[in-house]
Amino acid sequence: MTQLPETAQLPETQPLSTPATQTPAPSRTENLKVSGFTPLPTPRELKAALPLTREAERTVLAGRRAAQAILHGEDERLLVVVGPCSIHDYSAAVAYARRLAGLRERVKDTLEVQMRVYVDKPRTTVGWRGYLMDPDMTGANDVGRGLALTRQLMLEVGELGLPVATELLDPFAPQYLFDAVAWACLGARTTESQTHRVMASAVSAPMGFKNGTGGGLKLAVDAIVAAAHPHAFFTVDDDGRACIVHTRGNPDGHIILRGGRNGPNYAPQFVSEAAALMTAAGLEAAVMVDCSHANSGSDFRRQQLVWRDVLHQRLAGQRALRGLMIESNLEPGKQSIPADLTELQPGVSVTDGCVGWAETEELLLEAHAALAR
Repeated sequence: MTQLPETAQLPETQPLSTPATQTPAPSRTENLKVSGFTPLPTPRELKAALPLTREAERTVLAGRRAAQAILHGEDERLLVVVGPCSIHDYSAAVAYARRLAGLRERVKDTLEVQMRVYVDKPRTTVGWRGYLMDPDMTGANDVGRGLALTRQLMLEVGELGLPVATELLDPFAPQYLFDAVAWACLGARTTESQTHRVMASAVSAPMGFKNGTGGGLKLAVDAIVAAAHPHAFFTVDDDGRACIVHTRGNPDGHIILRGGRNGPNYAPQFVSEAAALMTAAGLEAAVMVDCSHANSGSDFRRQQLVWRDVLHQRLAGQRALRGLMIESNLEPGKQSIPADLTELQPGVSVTDGCVGWAETEELLLEAHAALAR
C-alpha cells in the first residue's frame, strides 16, 4: 500500500476519517444494484482542514493571470502544461514538482510552465480510475482519503510557486479542489458532454477543450462557445447540499489538438483550421497542442518530434499557437500496476508512457533558447 509521506500527514479531524459504508434501506424499486453508501466530508470541511495557504493562493492567481494573458494574445510567451500522465505516488509527485519549479524559474521569460496534477482518469472500459478515486491502488476506492491527499498535494505544489493544472472529470470534485487550480481542461471523452460543458462555464480558471477521439475540431469549438455562456446546473454547495449553480460563463476557453482515430493533427493545416474555426465562432484563436495521445501515436518517444514541430511553427509566425502539453515523469516509459505494490518502479507512469526528466529539461531549455532569440 502506498504510504502517506511525512510531508503530507493529514490533520486528525473527524471530517477526514472515512465512515463505514452504509447498506441501502430495503426497497422494491430503488438501489437494487447498489451495495452501499460511504459518506464523505463536505467541501467546506475539507477546505477547513486543509486551507488554501497564502503562498498557494498567490501562485493560483498569478498562474491564472498568466494563462489568460497568453491565451488572449497579451503575453508572447507559450503556456506549457507538463507533468505525469497521472499522479499515483505522492512522494514522487512532490519530487517532480520541486524539479519543475526550479526549471520553471529558468525559462520564465519565454514559457509559463504549469504542472499536470491529473488525479481522475477516464477509462474506456475498466481499470484504475486514478489517485482521487483509489489513492492506495488497492481497489478500496477510499475517495475521502483521495480527496484529502489530492488537496494536500495541490497545496504543496502551489506553495513551491508552481501553478497546478488538472482535468475536470468528476462533477463534484471542483467544489473540493478547484480553488487550488490555475488551469483546467476537458478531455477528449468529455468535451462533447453537456454536463461537463456547463460545469466548465463555472470554472474560475482558464479551460482547455480537447478535440474528440475521432479527431474532429468543431465539437471542441462548440464546447468552448457553450462554456463561454451562462448556464445553470445541478451539483452540491460547500456544505454538501444539493443546489442549482448559476454561472456567468468562462471567457478563457481554448482548443487542445490531441489527434484522433485518423492520426495526428498538429501539422500546420490543422492548426490553421482550428484557428479559423475559433475566429468564425467569434473566439480568440488560441490553440494548444498535446504532444501525447494520438499526436504521438501513443508512443512517448515521439512526443519530442511533436514538440519540435510545433515550436518550429510558432517560430515561423503561427501566432495562434499559444501552448504545448507534454506528459513527463521522473523516469521514462510506463509500467503496469503489479499485484504486489512494493514492486512499483519509483517515478514511472502507471498510465500513458511519459518522457523522463532529462528529456523534459532538454525540451524546455531548447524551447526557451529558441524563443529568446
